[in-house]
Amino acid sequence: MLGYRDLAMTNTHRFCTAVAALGLLVSPAIVGAEIIEQILVKVNGEIFTKTDLESRQVRELRQKGLQVDPKNGLSDAQLRQALDSVTPQIMVDAVTEMMLVQRAKELGYKLSDEQFTQVVDNIRKEYKLDTEDKLQGALKQEGMTMADLRRQTERSILIQRVRQVEVISKLSTTDDEARKYYEAHVNEFTSPASVTLRELLVAVPNDGKALNVGRDEAAKAKAEQLRARAVGGENFMKLAEDSSDAPSKTNAGLLGPISLADLSADLRKIIEPMKSGELTQAIRTPRGYQVFKVESITVSQTMPYEQVADQIKDRIATSKSKDEFDKYLAKLRSQAIIEWKNPDVHKAYDDGLEEQSKQAKQVAR
Repeated sequence: MLGYRDLAMTNTHRFCTAVAALGLLVSPAIVGAEIIEQILVKVNGEIFTKTDLESRQVRELRQKGLQVDPKNGLSDAQLRQALDSVTPQIMVDAVTEMMLVQRAKELGYKLSDEQFTQVVDNIRKEYKLDTEDKLQGALKQEGMTMADLRRQTERSILIQRVRQVEVISKLSTTDDEARKYYEAHVNEFTSPASVTLRELLVAVPNDGKALNVGRDEAAKAKAEQLRARAVGGENFMKLAEDSSDAPSKTNAGLLGPISLADLSADLRKIIEPMKSGELTQAIRTPRGYQVFKVESITVSQTMPYEQVADQIKDRIATSKSKDEFDKYLAKLRSQAIIEWKNPDVHKAYDDGLEEQSKQAKQVAR
């Protein structure tokens, strides 16, 4: 029995992979003459075939930007590696979808003609497919028919419906849970202290030689003179535009808003006690002498619990829904009759579940 890797490795593997996009599995022995359906797994009696797997593999590889064309696509070794990478998750998704759609039908859910028409209308508007020919052309480009689109849409809507009714609608978050979350994550609801500044720089060129005392003193004197003019009533923005050596001169010296925590310790010590409109002295920095004007300064603020309670409950609900949905799927798997017909595909499925479990544990840490 051929494994999932072998579907692309036989003498006619390239041809088989290409026609897989059309939903066909062609016998390697009689290419073009016989269509074979090999069942890989049954889930509560519903079958998933090799054709189904091939179609999903081709679609997944294309979504990853990989080409199966032998002229400029993947080599056999690369194709085998790509299949090993995508097949485990494909099989987990396939079995999960089958169980959820089956459950939806047990609950009496279905896609109405009106719902499907609305979906198609939305697709037409979003992608500007204002004629039937454009719509059919777009479907053909994706290797789909209108029947395929309806089937895909129905599965998606039914799965969402089951998740909403069977899991999300049964979740609740108490005020006690929300308050504990708030206390544990209060920093997430706290805005840091920040400041908006304007700067005026008189640069002291660094030519790699010893400090030129005369040049340094001249720069300091110019910076102090410009500061004095600002204190005397001249517009600081205009002074920055006309006289600053900093790139910010193009924006009238504007800097920020800047978190106070991002300032150097020395500059923060100077700026933090200041008020809007106040000027610093001419400060020596690595670039030269700078004068800063405080445009605005805000203190650190923590939003009260009442203001963020709904947001917190949404976060907790989202986290809970993921965990509860995973438990719900585990329950469906335990109740389902899953009959594997191909050991390689079965192993890929188990590998996919194991990888999901690892990822869930990492997120929980």
